[in-house]
Amino acid sequence: MNTELIVKLREKTGAGMVDVKNALEEAGGDAVKAEETLRKKGIAKAVKKAERSTGEGVVHAYIHGGGKIGVLVEVLCETDFVARTEAFQSLVHDLALHIAAMDPLYLSSEIVPPEVLEKEKEILMGELKAEGKPVEIIAKILDGKVQKYYSEVCLLNQPYFKDDKKTVAEVMQEAVSKLGENIQISRFTRYVLSGGSRTC
Repeated sequence: MNTELIVKLREKTGAGMVDVKNALEEAGGDAVKAEETLRKKGIAKAVKKAERSTGEGVVHAYIHGGGKIGVLVEVLCETDFVARTEAFQSLVHDLALHIAAMDPLYLSSEIVPPEVLEKEKEILMGELKAEGKPVEIIAKILDGKVQKYYSEVCLLNQPYFKDDKKTVAEVMQEAVSKLGENIQISRFTRYVLSGGSRTC
């Protein structure tokens, strides 16, 4: 079996050596199919781990643009051992970079205030009606536009700044799979010079 391929898949998915070999065998050596299998397994494991308590972690500060933008992000994990690893520290730093660059308003879609969402829906509905869209398909289009809105304003729904084919939530799931612990973004604050701050 191609050792280089195994190493690449391990790095991309965070899966163990045995899991990678088994996935490649199942996929008949097809790296794309093997990666899909590993990602599905990783997500399933991440969902199980999400129920475990997180009592450790770090608060990380990042300053950008010569002091024009500042970010504080709190990321939790299960043990101090994992919190001190280079992989965890690197993840937290990258999340702070992402927040500085992408300016999310909320952590997740679940915490968008109902009144904010309703206002956004009203605006979107008005745009669709103005475009002359048939009433029967407006609801379907509206749902897609709401999901797009979430991907713009909610941190976990945003395309990851290092790889826009993944969301931040997917990056977090990969980290859970790789580090073997429940990892959660607890909260963040983004400061802008003369523009105040926003905590989520």
